[in-house]
Amino acid sequence: MMYRRVFNYPWRFRSMFEEIERMRQMMDRWLGETEGILPMTRAGVFPLVNVTENKDNFFIRAELPGVEKEDLDIQATTNSVSISGERKIPAEDEGARYHRREREAGKFSRVITLGADIQPDKVEANLKNGVLTVTVPKAEIAKPKQISIK
Repeated sequence: MMYRRVFNYPWRFRSMFEEIERMRQMMDRWLGETEGILPMTRAGVFPLVNVTENKDNFFIRAELPGVEKEDLDIQATTNSVSISGERKIPAEDEGARYHRREREAGKFSRVITLGADIQPDKVEANLKNGVLTVTVPKAEIAKPKQISIK
């Protein structure tokens, strides 16, 4: 009984978690208020990207609905590919009221770091039906070599 009075057991632990929850709610409110002021606080993941590989190439497939090839910029270095561009959404009528607005327009950029050296001068890209496919050939040194046993 004396232990409960001195150390406020078990309420001490409960109040600690309540304080953490209160701090989390305060942060959520604060971040919600700054969303319009600081649009960069969101960590967007557009475009959605899948990266696969085979023995000779990496394949990067990105979903880019509504993006024209003229609005894309693809750059390659020795071990990464950068995809950047701008998604444009036609403006609505002046008197239009939104019931839901989930599609956003704006500039985007993704850098995909690959697990091996590549040949940047031989990278090819194709945009079809809103899906960008980038074929990235591996450098000769990065390709697996068959070792014969003597």
